[in-house]
Amino acid sequence: MSDTLTATSTLAGRGIRLSRRNLDAVITSLMMPIMLMLVFVYFFGGAIDTGTAHTAYVTYVVPGVLVLCAGFGAAGTAVAVSEDMRRGVVDRFRTLDIGGTPLLAGHVAAAVARNTLSTALVLGVAFLIGFRPTAGPGGWLAAAGLLLAFITAVSWLSAAAGLVARSPEAAGAVTFFMMFLPYPSSAFVPIDSMPGWLHGFAEHQPVTPLIESMRGLLLDRPVGDAPWIALAWCAGLFTLALAASGVLFRLRTR
Repeated sequence: MSDTLTATSTLAGRGIRLSRRNLDAVITSLMMPIMLMLVFVYFFGGAIDTGTAHTAYVTYVVPGVLVLCAGFGAAGTAVAVSEDMRRGVVDRFRTLDIGGTPLLAGHVAAAVARNTLSTALVLGVAFLIGFRPTAGPGGWLAAAGLLLAFITAVSWLSAAAGLVARSPEAAGAVTFFMMFLPYPSSAFVPIDSMPGWLHGFAEHQPVTPLIESMRGLLLDRPVGDAPWIALAWCAGLFTLALAASGVLFRLRTR
């Protein structure tokens, strides 16, 4: 166990160093959520009725943008894993008796670190343009815990996607679905404003309970059972990704 943890922490450091060398991708993943938030707030916000007259649109939209950050970070994880597979780096690590779990966990840990930085930047900009949450310390901790659980689950899914893809370019395309999920949800507009045929998917997909939970927690409003549903989704996605990545790693390295 100690050897696995040591290898994981070492490979996580490697992932962070690789991110620093690929600054254009890092800047893109950091800036895109901020740019999208600015576009929605200043271009579309005045025309969107969220049904919350006393809440500024920026305060409504920030939880969705934070979830969107995870999707952009996930794409980088898939590309990094695929790049390691393509360049034969994985085979070199296997000669050092480093298995698939530490290697993938290192990429996931680096992704969580990148997403934490992205989240902090988005929040900083959000406060500058008028984001005014009313949560206490407990609400902030609960929202942060939910977001961290989602980031971890999505990062493991992306690692599995990187094992499936045959090229880094394909790996980025595979994760498009995860980046797309916040759009047909309550992230940017209320679900009631969408076409009726879309309501079922928007209400029962993974990110909607997460966004509703974070919005309620940050605004100190009742959240019902949404946090538990969000955690159940995160646990299910994490379990699926962990099992799939183990199988896919063995298949790719036979």
